[in-house]
Amino acid sequence: MDFRLFGPFELWQDGTPVDPGDLQQRYVLVILLRNANRAVSRDYLQETVWLGQEQPRSDLVTSYVARLRKIFRDAGADEISIDKTPTGYLLRIDDELIDTVRFDRLCTRARTAPPAQARRLLTEALDLWRGRFLSDLDLDRAGGAAGAPSEEARADALVDLAELELAAGDHRPIRDRLRAVWEEDRSQQRVAAALMRALIAGGDQVRAVAVYHQTRDALEEIGMETARELRDMAWLAQYGERPSSLPARPARFTGRDAEIAKVEDVARTATDDGAAVLWISGMPGVGKTALAVHAAHRLGQEFPDGRLFVELNGFTPNVEPTDPADALERLLVDLGVPPEAIPAGTRARSELYLGKLEDTRTLVVLDNAASEEQIAPLLPAVHGCLTLVTSRDLGAEQATDHLHLEPLPVPDATELFRRLTDAERVRARADLVREVVLRCGRVPLLIHVVAAQFRRHTRWPLEHLVTLLATAGPLAGFSDTAQLACTVSYRQLPVAQQALFRLFALVPGQSLSAPGAAALMDCPVGEARGLLADLHQASLLEESAPERFHMLDPLRGYALTLPADRAGVTRLLDFYLVSAAAAVAVLFPYDADRQPPVERGCPAAPRFAEQGDARGWLDEERVNLVAAIRYGAANGLPEHTWRLAVLLWRYFYVAGHLRDWAETLQLANGVLEGGDNTEGQAHVRLRLSGARLRAGALTQAHALASAALPLWVSLGDARGEADTRAAIGTAAKDLGNHEEAREQLVTALAGYRAKADRRGQAVVLDHLAQLDELRGRLVEAEAKHVEALDLLRGLGHSQGVAHSLDNLGGVRQRLGRLAEALADHTESRNLAEEIGDRACEAYALNNLGNTHRLLGNLDEAARFQQLARKVADLVVDPNLRTQLYLDRGETAHRAGDPRAALHAFRAALDLAAGTGDRAQQARANARLGAVLHGTGQHSQAGAHWLEAIAGYDELGLPEASQVRSELDGLACACTPG
Repeated sequence: MDFRLFGPFELWQDGTPVDPGDLQQRYVLVILLRNANRAVSRDYLQETVWLGQEQPRSDLVTSYVARLRKIFRDAGADEISIDKTPTGYLLRIDDELIDTVRFDRLCTRARTAPPAQARRLLTEALDLWRGRFLSDLDLDRAGGAAGAPSEEARADALVDLAELELAAGDHRPIRDRLRAVWEEDRSQQRVAAALMRALIAGGDQVRAVAVYHQTRDALEEIGMETARELRDMAWLAQYGERPSSLPARPARFTGRDAEIAKVEDVARTATDDGAAVLWISGMPGVGKTALAVHAAHRLGQEFPDGRLFVELNGFTPNVEPTDPADALERLLVDLGVPPEAIPAGTRARSELYLGKLEDTRTLVVLDNAASEEQIAPLLPAVHGCLTLVTSRDLGAEQATDHLHLEPLPVPDATELFRRLTDAERVRARADLVREVVLRCGRVPLLIHVVAAQFRRHTRWPLEHLVTLLATAGPLAGFSDTAQLACTVSYRQLPVAQQALFRLFALVPGQSLSAPGAAALMDCPVGEARGLLADLHQASLLEESAPERFHMLDPLRGYALTLPADRAGVTRLLDFYLVSAAAAVAVLFPYDADRQPPVERGCPAAPRFAEQGDARGWLDEERVNLVAAIRYGAANGLPEHTWRLAVLLWRYFYVAGHLRDWAETLQLANGVLEGGDNTEGQAHVRLRLSGARLRAGALTQAHALASAALPLWVSLGDARGEADTRAAIGTAAKDLGNHEEAREQLVTALAGYRAKADRRGQAVVLDHLAQLDELRGRLVEAEAKHVEALDLLRGLGHSQGVAHSLDNLGGVRQRLGRLAEALADHTESRNLAEEIGDRACEAYALNNLGNTHRLLGNLDEAARFQQLARKVADLVVDPNLRTQLYLDRGETAHRAGDPRAALHAFRAALDLAAGTGDRAQQARANARLGAVLHGTGQHSQAGAHWLEAIAGYDELGLPEASQVRSELDGLACACTPG
């Protein structure tokens, strides 16, 4: 007989349902089943079955027990009996016949079973679950909720099965099983995360993202945040498999058993007791990085939440040590933080980094640290995390343990050499192999270099290799073993490979592509590709990615002792300049006539047919491009410096690399300052003005644009003059200097009209319309937006049309013509969606929400703003998310939900602080003050209002007086005493 308590209560015998009797009789049987093989008193049965009802005068329990005995006999279930005992009734039964018991035991067995068997056991267990426990009965009358199987048990089994199925590559059945359970309750985060994993495994990233958003919405309804695992799955679905920051596992890693054991001991400390930091020190080439990376790969199971790697360049010749803020940016990006959400300051980045690591088991390798000061902001004092620091320095106080690497013991060193060479060539030559590794100082890097040469020269006997090592000439300032090994390897290279080896050490940046090497060598790309392959085969270069190479520090140090022609680096900067110009021209075609001309040539520079190719190249080379600008600034190459910085500014802005945008233009401004390069100064000051405006430094932005204006006038460049007047006008508008703003914008408009620059006219008209809005001249603002829209439609500039429609809808909102506003925002949204401008789509959706709020349709307002949030999750726009939070806060406030409003305004404040936008910070503080005042939290409200006033005052914005007026009209604690 089969007793089914999951779902509606049922009895089955040999595939046939059995009627268990009327309702009270069912309750009696269920209580006996839940206490199988234990006596249950008649009084308990009667009190429970008739709970809250009038107790029967006759002994119905005895009658029900008799009927149940007859049901078992008639069904042929002779193995089941109900016995009368001194303390009540006892159901004697093989409890495996009860589905709830069977479920628990199957799940328990699965925990220790091999994977294939565990999958079968969990599948069998979950097949028993037909629905909520006793879904057709009153649980209180069936013995109460205590001891009842929970949905959590089902979710545990389901998630465990999902992990096994996904590991076996069988995602379809578990996907369907997970979806059915998740749809019952979309707030089940673990089930949602497993479902997203299954969908991603099946290539359905779109539905995976949809599951994330619907789960997040369900959680927000009950005031809960989404779990880290769910956010990570959303990131994975949107951006693809997150590449491991770890380099590949070192090939032919040999020895170091005691050192690996030490790392694993420290790892156990991290997982058991708290955070741990192991400082690994040693001489150049001794294998510090190889040990750390090898150990990190071995510890993958212990640190499932991530294994990160960042190069700190502490002792890298010809390369500046990595700034801690830059290292934190790379780590945060690896952890899935969007670039625009990364704060500007080192301290804020460090706090965000620690927050991302909280409640995770993450391993971080900080490679080649210069000092403890450099790594201090990077050390996560987070329970469960392990940091491995490699450095030539002997250690730091922040480390919880230290490991100093010595050269390999002779047996391990000889074994490494044997593994790297042909076994037949070294058979029975232990004495000579020993001499080779001793002359290499037992240093792994040098053994690799020498072994590579021995492999290449198949006719060399070992005696010849020993002779070469013994007679290599000295190099001042270089250790004996390193000079011997490197000199032997270098001298065996052909002339062209020697030249590339010398030049490679001078390369700014972390890596070099084959086209870059072609520019460096002034040769065809195919030839450069072969030279790189030769150096890689000789273990003198490492291949960090397909056709992308880097040089290890000791080899770079050796190469820098050799004479090299720095003209090759200038050719490489030419390559970056020409390639960047080509990429930017494809990616931002509407900026083509505003870019500085690039008159240099480079045959190796790539051509870009699609925007995706151009963006991919810029993303791949970004670190090297910034390094090239730094190199040019430090080495007397101002033309490369300023032209590259100006070419790249919009890419840095759109991609969210705001620090790169500001730093490169600051460097360019520095190299041109005091000189007579009028063209360069005009371009740089104009673009740097934009960077300062974006950071909220309005006064600096205004000053820079004002300084650029006479330069453009002297150049006779009317378009540059108009662009600069537009920049001055924009900064003046935001500063509250409306008369100056109007004068500059009107003059800019005339300049654009003289040049027949319709796009420029449209941009300025939009700014003039905003000025009209600020002064309450809404009809005039609408007319200017319509004029701008007509110009853009005439150009066929779909992206501009979408943005202009959204601006026009905003004015019509204020005019009270909300139906027209809805039409404008809807058309903007549809057009943006059609052309793939997700940022504009999000703004338009958000404004649709604002319009519905004005109409009083608060549910629709919230719905559109949720849609805007979902779209915004997929794009990088430094201002977008802040604006969305501000407007969502307004909607929540209007709906009488101060908790949600406070959450949104605080999120806006955090994001604005991260991007450095002080104007948005002030606005968020002002709105927080208003909501807190309305909820009676006056002291907190006053603090936020004062912050808002200080921010507005610092920026010279007129909103400061508005907030002061509000405070003056209050008689509560919001106004400081």
